[in-house]
Amino acid sequence: GTGSLRIGAAFLAKFRAGTTVYISNPTWGNHFNIFGDAGLETAKYRYFDAKTIGLDFDGMVEDLSAAPAGSVVILHGCAHNPTGVDPTKEQWKKIAQLCKDKGLFPFFDVAYQGFASGSLEEDAWAPRYFADEMGLEIIVSQSYSKNLGLYGERVGALNAVVSSADEVPKVLSQWKRIARATYSNPPTHGARIVTEVVGDDALFSEWKNEMEEMSGRIINVRAALQKALESRMPEKDWTFITRQIGMFSYTGMTKEQVEHMWEKWHVYCTKDGRLSLAGLSLSRADYLADAMVDAINTVSASPQSKM
Repeated sequence: GTGSLRIGAAFLAKFRAGTTVYISNPTWGNHFNIFGDAGLETAKYRYFDAKTIGLDFDGMVEDLSAAPAGSVVILHGCAHNPTGVDPTKEQWKKIAQLCKDKGLFPFFDVAYQGFASGSLEEDAWAPRYFADEMGLEIIVSQSYSKNLGLYGERVGALNAVVSSADEVPKVLSQWKRIARATYSNPPTHGARIVTEVVGDDALFSEWKNEMEEMSGRIINVRAALQKALESRMPEKDWTFITRQIGMFSYTGMTKEQVEHMWEKWHVYCTKDGRLSLAGLSLSRADYLADAMVDAINTVSASPQSKM
């Protein structure tokens, strides 16, 4: 995923010089490094609403509407990292129309396909809609680190949907040229594993079933955690736990509350309050709920710490 993003960034820097890349606030920590180091100007667009612990759709639309024509927009195809908050299909349609009307170029980062809904097809809905239904040219960066369990093997893909078949060999030749100057050749072992799995009907079917099982487990963990939190603090709206999707939950907890969980409960998450629910078992949901509620009750009295 990182490699494909960097190749795509270098391609944009070469052929769309002077353009600005708009990236969601917040986003995966490496996005600004990748596009900034490629020599591209970057800017943020609003995405997360701390009050609702959901999507700030109006802010997102307002910021992207103000972006100059030709700007690049980085979009998380599914299971937004770090928030776990995805647009609805109706919101995706409006974003696609906005990109078309304003002349914005969509660049999708798809790092968790299959881990959001459990379906490869459902998790690919947004980029497919942009390309197939709206006729937009797009770039899609994919990672197989998560959905095929190939961390450390550096396996991903870079895809482009262009308006003319004549452009395909031109784009591909430029990508190969950039890759040659960047890392020459990618590792082979992980790519061969992917080829074996997706190229065999039986293995492909087994893989899809396993992803559905894994995403289903995370969905069950979300439900158990929400139930445990609601029983301990019913006055707070905890539905964001199950509204969010994918491996992570963006809790809205403050740095001080997170550090309280570290020190007292030995529950560890990032300082921005992002929890990895992929690492939570059903049997530990109650313990995590105890830690979260204690941290909120203990630290929320501080004027610097508000949910």
